[in-house]
Amino acid sequence: MSYAVIKTGGKQYRVIEGQTLLVERLPDDVGATVKLEPLLLAGDGDPVFEADGLGQASVSAEIVAHERGPKLRVFKFKPKRGYKRRTGHRQELTRIRITEIGGKG
Repeated sequence: MSYAVIKTGGKQYRVIEGQTLLVERLPDDVGATVKLEPLLLAGDGDPVFEADGLGQASVSAEIVAHERGPKLRVFKFKPKRGYKRRTGHRQELTRIRITEIGGKG
């Protein structure tokens, strides 16, 4: 079974074909195919790390849905000063399905 380590949204993920995962929001529409940057490619043979081998490798994914993460509450408080602030944050996410891991490996 071959796998790859990809980089998207400033994070690295170990993926195999058919896997779905949540990543930082991608600008493409639902149903679009995106190419992801492989950092490592491993399979039946030796793993590929060098730039020449990775230049021939490719990882393709299909965008399944755009979602939002859970609401995070941020509460700031300074004692004896009457300072209280409450804000929230929901991260924009994209669910992708890995369709193809190709190249050497």
